Amino acid sequence: MPSSTLIDEHREVQNAAKAVLTSLAATISEADTEESIAEFCIHALRDLGFPDTWYYACPAFVLSGARSCLSISGREYVPGREIIGQFNLVTVDLSPTRNGHWGDCARSFYIENGCNQTDPTSPELRDGKNFIASLHEEMKRTVYPEMSFHELFEWTNHRIKVAGFENLDFLGNVGHSIATRREDRQYVAANNGRRLSDVPFFTFEPNVCMVAGRWGFKHENIFFFDEAGQLTEL
Repeated sequence: MPSSTLIDEHREVQNAAKAVLTSLAATISEADTEESIAEFCIHALRDLGFPDTWYYACPAFVLSGARSCLSISGREYVPGREIIGQFNLVTVDLSPTRNGHWGDCARSFYIENGCNQTDPTSPELRDGKNFIASLHEEMKRTVYPEMSFHELFEWTNHRIKVAGFENLDFLGNVGHSIATRREDRQYVAANNGRRLSDVPFFTFEPNVCMVAGRWGFKHENIFFFDEAGQLTEL
């Protein structure tokens, strides 16, 4: 288990990312673009005292429409300028850092009638939202400290396939450890036998679409195991 000080320091950064995404949910509109959303998030993080990112030079990774199905690195990412319009899906992934402590948080925004809808009515958006939420809830009931990164990888990809979805990550990864250097991350990937409890924190961030679908759904949080071995969201 990470120390209480380490938890508090990382939680402060993560809470900033969550606060910005909550604020975005109330302001995003049909006139926005990936570029304008990224600028909003970057400025909002700076206003909260978090001007830096650990993810290359990409503090806000925003994808909308068909691009929500892209699996690309932040090294190559350039935000688009096409307006969101009346009906769309937007994913936003924030990666602030301060004094070596990381935040990593992603949300999907469901645009109907030109604004974000907490409960979308269109089946294609509603079904994706419900699946990604249920996958997170089931994961929280399933993982345990001795579970390996490989086992969580296999479990998640099986659930994705059975539900009629596909994993958009080109390697099938569904998360990673929180580190102080990008290259030190442990991935929730095939053949990684390390235990989840071997790292202080790890993310769960499946990025999925329905088979033959056009929208990429994403939701990400950071987790750790407490003294009792219970999974806890940062």
